[in-house]
Amino acid sequence: MTAPSEASRPLKIAALIPAYREGRRIGEVVRRVRAQLDVVLVVDDGSPDATADLAREAGAEVIVHAQNAGKGAAIKTGFRVLLERGFDYVLILDGDGQHLPEEISRFLEAANREPCGMFVGNRMSAAKGMPLLRWGTNRFMSWMISRLCGQWVPDTQCGFRMIHRDVIPRLFCESNAYDYETEMLLIAAAGGCRIGSVPVTTVYADETSKIHPLRDGMRFLKLLSRYRSPVRR
Repeated sequence: MTAPSEASRPLKIAALIPAYREGRRIGEVVRRVRAQLDVVLVVDDGSPDATADLAREAGAEVIVHAQNAGKGAAIKTGFRVLLERGFDYVLILDGDGQHLPEEISRFLEAANREPCGMFVGNRMSAAKGMPLLRWGTNRFMSWMISRLCGQWVPDTQCGFRMIHRDVIPRLFCESNAYDYETEMLLIAAAGGCRIGSVPVTTVYADETSKIHPLRDGMRFLKLLSRYRSPVRR
C-alpha cells in the first residue's frame, strides 16, 4: 500500500475529529492532538453548543454542518477536504477524550513498520475498566465482522483509526451514522485492503454514549444483511 516515494520521506498525516456537542472537551483534545500533528480538522456536525468556536480557539481548522447529519457524514466531509490536500493518511479520533492523542505515535510507528491500508485501534488487549457488557458485545461483534472481512480485526468498534489515501475514495458509501465505521471496514476488506491493529488505551470518563440502542442497532443489522458473504482473500 505504501508507495516507494513514501518510504523515503516522512508521512504526511492529518487528524480528523468528527464532533457533536463536544464543547466540554473539544478544546483540550484539539490542543493535545496539535502537539502530535500539525493539521487538525474538526467537523462540527451541527452542534447547538460552542463546539466549533472552542475547536478554532484551540488551533483546529473547522467545518460546520448546518444540521446534524451523523458521525459517518462528518467523517466523509473531512475525507473529501483532506484527500484534496494530498495527505498520505487521515487519522480519525473522537472529540470526547475517549482516545488518547499521545498514542497517535503508535499509529505512525505501525505505518512505518507495515504497509496496511488501514490501522484500527485495539482496546481489547488492555480492556481493564471496560464494562463487562460492552466487552462482551465488542468481542462478539469483532468476531462477526472479522469473519465478513476475511481477516482478524480485534476491535472493530474502535473509532481511533488511520486510513491511507488510496483507500479513502472507496469509502464514500451510503451509511451516515455510527454504522459507517463498520461499513468502512467491510468496504476496505472487500477491496483487498489489509487492516492492521494498533494497541490503544481504554478511556472512560463521564461521557454519555450518543448511540441509540434500537435505532442504531437496526442500522447495524441492515448493514450486515448487505454483507452476508465473507470476503475471499
